[in-house]
Amino acid sequence: MTLNDEVLTHNGLEVQHGAGSVLILACGALANEILALIRVNGWDHMSLTCLPAILHNAPEKIPNAVREAVEKHRADFDQIFLAYADCGTGGQLETLCAEMGIEMIRGPHCYSFFEGNDTFTTRTDGEIDVFYLTDFLARGFENFVIKPLGLDRHPQLRDMYFGHYTKVMYLAQTNNPELDKLAEAAAERLGLAYERRFTGYGDLEAALRGQH
Repeated sequence: MTLNDEVLTHNGLEVQHGAGSVLILACGALANEILALIRVNGWDHMSLTCLPAILHNAPEKIPNAVREAVEKHRADFDQIFLAYADCGTGGQLETLCAEMGIEMIRGPHCYSFFEGNDTFTTRTDGEIDVFYLTDFLARGFENFVIKPLGLDRHPQLRDMYFGHYTKVMYLAQTNNPELDKLAEAAAERLGLAYERRFTGYGDLEAALRGQH
């Protein structure tokens, strides 16, 4: 299956990948990774629908969007799994999941569960000055970082937003030389040092594997 990045990043994604009983309700930033895991593992019992990744720029809107999506799809599936971490909602997603009787990915955000929550936690004290990228953010750096912050129009604001960072850390889900170049170019554009750390899919794969 070939997916259009504009569909993923701006409009969400409605994909019935399988005819099974489990719906993965996900952030659009995870669509490519989840589809890859479904394909590689033969999880034909799973279907996928995504909310727009741009919601991360307004995390207070995520819980209501999730609620509406669960209510829309619940009657069609035996089980719904929420492929979001807390994602800046201040615990609201966890509360919502408890209320609606669904599970979600453990962790504060995708940087954490891609690296593995336990591993990420041990690193964070020493990386408070690090700006993280994933495959998705490396690919969509212009649309999800530069333009929303207005840096395409006002590049002089760069130091105001990123002056307290010293390094861009690219947490790579795949070994893709093109994405490596994009991530390195993003670090250069921000005037920061660059480091790459391969994570694979981390805790995301384990969380999905537990859905039956």
